[in-house]
Amino acid sequence: MAAPGVGGNGPRQAGRYQPMSAINVTPFVDVMLVLLVVFMVAAPLLTVGVPVDLPQTQAPPVTEPKEPLVITINSEGRIFIQDTDVPSESLVPRLGAITGNNPDALLYVRGDKAINYGRVLEVMSLVSSAGFRKVSLIAAPPKGTSTRAASGTAPLDRSAQTVKH
Repeated sequence: MAAPGVGGNGPRQAGRYQPMSAINVTPFVDVMLVLLVVFMVAAPLLTVGVPVDLPQTQAPPVTEPKEPLVITINSEGRIFIQDTDVPSESLVPRLGAITGNNPDALLYVRGDKAINYGRVLEVMSLVSSAGFRKVSLIAAPPKGTSTRAASGTAPLDRSAQTVKH
């Protein structure tokens, strides 16, 4: 017969430490839930570029295998390459530096529907006169259409469509 207090399930001796064999996962679950909430809030903010209100079009979406370079004209008429503000006079040199003067580089132009159409044409003519041949306009699909059909421009805006120039 075994001595009391030794081994298995006998009574504990006073002052003797016995390690707990179970891990307390509650703090880990708390941290994971906080991280989940942080990422759920931050994820939509990471995909937004320069905010513009795109005009609607009936044109079918264009699916391109590589990500294009996006030129945005906001409601104030300022020009952005991706998310960087660029003055009109340095637009062409900047595009040449970014694309390596490749005339076949894909360029998308996004213009806010509140600005003058002439401003969009001014930017398009600057890009075309620089020798870029693949320039497209981006527009929002009509209300009520599926955003799944416009997934070709997913990095830009899940509901955007392109119109070839």
